[in-house]
Amino acid sequence: MRVAVDEDRCAGHGMCLTLCPEVFDLSDDGWAVAAPGDVPAEHEAAVREAIQCCPENAIHEV
Repeated sequence: MRVAVDEDRCAGHGMCLTLCPEVFDLSDDGWAVAAPGDVPAEHEAAVREAIQCCPENAIHEV
């Protein structure tokens, strides 16, 4: 599984970072970014929860 954040939709709520700080981070501008590459298997459930909980629907699998 790979994941990306649509920077045009992200509003910087940070819910993804709260749910899975191993995969998500905030840029210097305050927008969410996802770590490049495959999501480690042990974090897939948390990433799926972040996708579901994102208020702007900015996170998606790629």
